[in-house]
Amino acid sequence: MKTSEFLSLLDNNKDKSLLFSYQPGKWVGANYHITEVKHTKIDSVDCGSGTDAWNETIIQLWESPSEIGKRDYMSCYKANAILKKVGKMKPYDMEAEVKLEYSNDQFHTAQLFVDQVVVTEKELQFHLSVYKTDCKAKETCGIPEPAAAVAEACAPGGGCC
Repeated sequence: MKTSEFLSLLDNNKDKSLLFSYQPGKWVGANYHITEVKHTKIDSVDCGSGTDAWNETIIQLWESPSEIGKRDYMSCYKANAILKKVGKMKPYDMEAEVKLEYSNDQFHTAQLFVDQVVVTEKELQFHLSVYKTDCKAKETCGIPEPAAAVAEACAPGGGCC
C-alpha cells in the first residue's frame, strides 16, 4: 500500500477506531502508540548484480506497559493528526510503500505490509503480514519459479549467490 493510500484511508475514516492485526486473529493492543515514523531510502544490489532503489514509510507501533487493559483504540483522527505533523516536519514520498513496524512479547520485531483493509461501521482495520524473502535475480541465476527449486538453487554451491 502506498503512503498516499494509507493517509487517505485515515482521512476518510476520522470517526473510526484504528486497529492493526499483526497475525490472523492477533491484534495490536489498544494501548499502542505511534512512536516513530521513518522515511527510508533503500538502495540495493541483488545477488545477480542488479541494482534497485525505492523509498518506504515505516510507522512504528508500540504498546505502552502503563496502559495495559486499555479498551479504546486510537482514532483515525488522532493517528492522522500525528502523521500530518510528521509530514510537515519531514515530507512524505506519497508513492512510498508503507510498512508498520511492531513487536510484543509473543511476536518478533518485524516490518509488516498491509495485506487487507476492512472498514466497518466503527473501525478501520489494517490486516498486516510478513513477506518472505526471495531471490530477485532468478532469471540471471537460472532459477525456476517454484519455491522448492528456489531454495535449492540459492543454497551454497547452487550457483546463485
